[in-house]
Amino acid sequence: MTSASLAEDHHVRRDPLALASRMDAIQPFQVMEIARRAAELEAAGSRVVHLEIGQPDFGAPQPVLDAAFAALGRDPMGYSAALGKPALRKAIAHFYRERHGCEVGADRILITAGASGALVLAMGTLVEAGDEVLMPDPCYPCNRHFVRMFGGEVRSVPVGDAQRYQLTADDVARHWTRRTRGVLLATPANPTGTTIPVGELRRIIAAVRERGGWCLVDEIYGGLVYDGPPTTALSLADDILVVNSFSKYFGMTGWRLGWLVAPASLVQAIERLAQNAFICVSVPAQHAALAAFQPETLAIYESRRRELQRRRDYLVPALRELGFRVPLVPEGSFYIYAGCEALSPNSEHLAWSLLQKAGVAVTPGCDFGAHEAARHVRFAYTRSLEDLEEGVERIRRYLGA
Repeated sequence: MTSASLAEDHHVRRDPLALASRMDAIQPFQVMEIARRAAELEAAGSRVVHLEIGQPDFGAPQPVLDAAFAALGRDPMGYSAALGKPALRKAIAHFYRERHGCEVGADRILITAGASGALVLAMGTLVEAGDEVLMPDPCYPCNRHFVRMFGGEVRSVPVGDAQRYQLTADDVARHWTRRTRGVLLATPANPTGTTIPVGELRRIIAAVRERGGWCLVDEIYGGLVYDGPPTTALSLADDILVVNSFSKYFGMTGWRLGWLVAPASLVQAIERLAQNAFICVSVPAQHAALAAFQPETLAIYESRRRELQRRRDYLVPALRELGFRVPLVPEGSFYIYAGCEALSPNSEHLAWSLLQKAGVAVTPGCDFGAHEAARHVRFAYTRSLEDLEEGVERIRRYLGA
């Protein structure tokens, strides 16, 4: 048999539904498996305290709902521009000016299908096959997959509590290689809730710029900071990319709406990709989001932020009392990344055991990377204070504390 016929035979025999090789690196979230099992327990009549899912329990506030209903009654809901409705882009630019004292042109703001859509567009625009992107370990797991989706490779940098679970400028210098193309950061971060100090962020941006790379900063929890004023990396530079979302501070998780702020030189290219990938973002959600920036709505969001801070201030000392190691009080988001090594050598085993035996759902560290993952679990304080108290009491009984 000739080589040509062998190749033809191989082509014919190939499984037509064989998975692309990129799928090998995409693992399911353990948190979703835990949530699925929790739902089964609840369906069977058990009570589960949910401390696993990063979804606020507040939902979209009434002014946002009212705006959506009003728009549905008057607007045909046809396509919007791929970059989003001009009124919403202007509203976001005004928000940066009022909240941060930062001038960001509306022409640099692109409305996206959640922060995930923004990250897909950014990676699709910037990442070539074989490019390397630096990011911390632990971090939000999808970030790795957004890079791999376009043939890039992730260079995960192990970070611990000594450096606030965040990359530093020294890390960038130490781990940058000839193949490195950019850096993906998050402040505040998931799963740790820590922020990057402004001075350090400035040094990171300078280090990346010096090496001819790009810097993307995920600020989807930027409105949820508790121990100081909110900040944005856009006040430091205009040659970076910043991602934000209506899901967390704005309470619109299921509406799937976010935005990307890009350097002016990239906007046209990102627009082309958005046109082809998505056509446009949900128009009803865009109409609704306009109401998020009204003074009365912002007052609701600030009230909710204070409530989340109250929950954090209860849960951190309560977990420490139970034997979890919480070396840093998270400055933002609604997560606590807690060391569990004094209680169990395996966080995945602990998470499943807590669910099955105590009826408390938490997320094991393996969802967020490899660095000391077995020694950490993540708690989300997205439920009421009463739920948190019940969860702590259940864990106390489980531990025999």
